[in-house]
Amino acid sequence: MKTVLRPSRRSAAVMAAVAGIAAFSLSAMTSASAAKAEPAEQGVKPTVVLVHGAFADSSSWNGVITRLRHEGYPVEAPANPLRGLADDSDYLESYLKSVKGPIVLVGHSYGGSVISDAAAGDPKVKALVYIAAFVPDKDETPAELGDRFPGATLPSALQPVPYPLPGGGTGTDLYVQKDKFHDAFAADVPRSVTDLMAVTQRPLAASVFDEKATETAWKTIPSWDLVTTEDNAIAPDEQRFMAERAHAHTVEIKSSHAAPVSHPGAVTRLIEQAARATSK
Repeated sequence: MKTVLRPSRRSAAVMAAVAGIAAFSLSAMTSASAAKAEPAEQGVKPTVVLVHGAFADSSSWNGVITRLRHEGYPVEAPANPLRGLADDSDYLESYLKSVKGPIVLVGHSYGGSVISDAAAGDPKVKALVYIAAFVPDKDETPAELGDRFPGATLPSALQPVPYPLPGGGTGTDLYVQKDKFHDAFAADVPRSVTDLMAVTQRPLAASVFDEKATETAWKTIPSWDLVTTEDNAIAPDEQRFMAERAHAHTVEIKSSHAAPVSHPGAVTRLIEQAARATSK
């Protein structure tokens, strides 16, 4: 025969009190945890969107992507079509609509022209970062800027290749001649790497060099600029002129045009600087 122990009224009251205290403590702990989590949500890091330039693809950002992700930044590196400034900026503008939250927009080389156009009027873009890049003013073309600041050897290394246009007629793509790719584009990158870059390069429509910029997002969005002093694609003085005109926070490094490949650490540091400055 089993004996069932029934609690007295006093014992029941004590147990109820203990249960109430435990429930209150659990509620307080939950509230405290929620309070601690709230600042982390407010401090979410911006998404860094990386836009490559001519004669490259998104893999040129691999070293930068690895470092940014290690620091907890969401990263996107969409393909730049390289078909013309109007088309390329429209494409990027559309892509940015798919990115949630604040954005730090980064452009290398010709990608600088594209981000300057695509970011205009976009409240999500908090900072523009130019890496050895064009920062054109309205109605300027890359060809005009190059004429004002001669010295780059890349133009003489380009090879035109015709292709049929969808609506009829013929367009012209530009490639860097493979035997000149290293010296003209990425002189501080090992040849074992530049040999592969030369084979996998993506061409630029020749019309880009005479296409005028129509938007100048750098006039309203804070800008950062990495000037590459050993650049044979965009002359260093040309880069300095554009960076100064844009009132960009500027850093100079001894690098070829291919800074994202040869100096991913320096590129990442500048991007992080822009992200921190615009996240306060």
